[in-house]
Amino acid sequence: MAPNSTATCGTAAAVIVLPEPPELPEPLDMSAMVRKAIPDEALVTGWSPVSDDAQRVIAEWPTEHAFYVQDGRYSPLLVVESVRQALALLTHSFHHVPLGHRLGLERLRAAVDPAALAVGSEPATVSLLITHPEVKRRRLGSLHCTSRIEVHRAGRPVGSAELAYTTYPPALYDRLRGRYADAARAFAQALPLTPPVAADLVGRHLERDVVLSPTAAEHHWQLRVDPGHRILFDHPHDHVPGMVLLEAAAQAGRVVAGTPVLPVAFDARFSRYVEFDRACLLTAEALPAGPADQEGTGRVRVDATQDGAAVFSVTVTTRPQYG
Repeated sequence: MAPNSTATCGTAAAVIVLPEPPELPEPLDMSAMVRKAIPDEALVTGWSPVSDDAQRVIAEWPTEHAFYVQDGRYSPLLVVESVRQALALLTHSFHHVPLGHRLGLERLRAAVDPAALAVGSEPATVSLLITHPEVKRRRLGSLHCTSRIEVHRAGRPVGSAELAYTTYPPALYDRLRGRYADAARAFAQALPLTPPVAADLVGRHLERDVVLSPTAAEHHWQLRVDPGHRILFDHPHDHVPGMVLLEAAAQAGRVVAGTPVLPVAFDARFSRYVEFDRACLLTAEALPAGPADQEGTGRVRVDATQDGAAVFSVTVTTRPQYG
């Protein structure tokens, strides 16, 4: 997908901005590698080669977490966040892309087994087996990559994912982003915090974790962006991160379902950056279940626009939440 011609938009909506790499010797500073200002938010602990075209990344999930653990269960999006961090680590340590480059997510498909998300008495060690069926080096140092990931916990499958993303050298990224290239300035221009929908409608206990604001129309929302949320925004961003957009899609899927459900799969396309200084509007509609779906499976299509232009779309698959 070619970059948009406008200075404010690019081809991706999820960007990781990483500082300069730590000096040897090992171990690497994992929080720096995955661009987390709070060290405890770095889930990955290391990686090793499995073959010439496969790597294994190890992550550790805590027994308690302010956002990704609730009611004794890990959030399905913790699997996606682990994948995101694993690819950030491999992009720089395996593909040798400089840490100053930006990683832009274009497409994501992910599926999770909710039965594998129970929190145990000890932190969970998670193994991510990663292959890269497509790797293209582009001019000016860009890298386009498609990666496939299989996630296991104690030998049990947890989920799988496929992502397509591109890395951007600083000079190219700055041209794409124009006046939004300065993260601190873009972050400071965020709109005033809008009111949340009721937390229980979106499967949350706390108002601060709600990322949807109500509008006058049913199943229409404004994206609720709280720059003070220490998990979703632990450092200044030049645009709304993709993980926030996926959380918004998950919450919209719960509202449409009308009963307690868990999101178990995401099929997402990110077409433009979502800016902080303008409203992002979301709509959702229920889709018919497929003939092979389990009983109770639901699908919801979530589309988002900003200034009338499509910015991302996600199909969320849900299953009833028990226990």
